[in-house]
Order: sequence, then structure tokens, then C-alpha cells
Amino acid sequence: MTMAMDSVVADALKELAGTRHPRADAVHQVARRPGLYAFYGDADAWTDLGLTPAFQSQPLYVGKAEKSLNGRDVGTHFATGRTGSSTVRRSLAALLADELALVPVPRNLIKPDGSANFALDMTSDERLSTWMEQRLRLATWVKPDEAILDDIETAVVRKLRPPLNLDKVGEPRERLREARKRLADISRAWEPTGRNLE
Repeated sequence: MTMAMDSVVADALKELAGTRHPRADAVHQVARRPGLYAFYGDADAWTDLGLTPAFQSQPLYVGKAEKSLNGRDVGTHFATGRTGSSTVRRSLAALLADELALVPVPRNLIKPDGSANFALDMTSDERLSTWMEQRLRLATWVKPDEAILDDIETAVVRKLRPPLNLDKVGEPRERLREARKRLADISRAWEPTGRNLE
């Protein structure tokens, strides 16, 4: 990395280790600009997920928002009904499926496409959102205009090694991959019933 890149990565790491917002505050305080975000879990979150932090204050997940941190994090990741569009929600769902009795379904109930990107039925999605609101906090970093977000994300993920990240982390995530595959397989086998679709 160049010295300029080192400086930007250091700034991102510092900001992501700083103020952490619950969802209720994030709605009003997270910027509507591109940048990185990190989800942090309390001690119960790590226990529920069957994970152990590698170091103090390790985030569970780090990602990037190309357009708006507020829109991506608050509008998608924290939002009920958005599991099919959120990799962090799918990773959480995969590890919490038994704990929260979550039911995976296809992302599109009208036209299931066999995708590995499953969704949850509405009741399950609500349970996941409640768990996230109770257990997770969000930290963000707004990127400078000249920074290349993908490069910064790669460096930050490699440094923090968040256990819910599947890509760029440089470590195997076999348990998480298997858990996600299990829910994807269940969602692909889903069949509509006579009752109203949720």
C-alpha cells in the first residue's frame, strides 16, 4: 500500500472502531454518502451465533455502501423484509436459524428462481430484525472523494477479519457457508400452500 492508502485505511479503521449506533439512532445519524460500515455485536450476539471474537471489539461484519451508508445499512440491512437483498442478514439468519426458528423461502415467492440468495418468511424476518435491533450496533466511515472504496474495504476486512464476511477476508468460513447452503436448499424446496403468502 502507498503511504496515502495507508493513511486512508488507518482513518477508516479508527472511525469504524468509534461511535456505534443502535438502529433507532442510525436512521438519523448515519450519512447518506458512500463509505464503509461495521456491525458490532454484544456478548449475547456472539454467543447466539456460536462465534468467539478473535480480539476485543472485533466487528461481526464489514461492508461497503457505494451510494448511501444510510440507505444501505438502515434501509436494507436493518430492514424487515430485506433478507433476500442483504448478505449480512442471510449470514445472521443462517447462524440463528435454529435459535430464532427462522423459515427460509425464495426471494420471489411468485416466481422462485432457485437462487442461493434466500429470503425469510415475514414472521421470521421480523424476529431477525428484532434480534438485530437488540444485539447489534453500527459504525460507519465516509470515504474521501478520491478514495477507491473497494480497495479500502479489502484492506479493512483483511485487518479486522469479521467472521460473517465470506469474501476478501482471506480465511475459510466453512461453517457459515454450510449454514447458508442449508437455508438456501430449504428455500429452493419451498412450495406454495393454500393459505395467503406472507
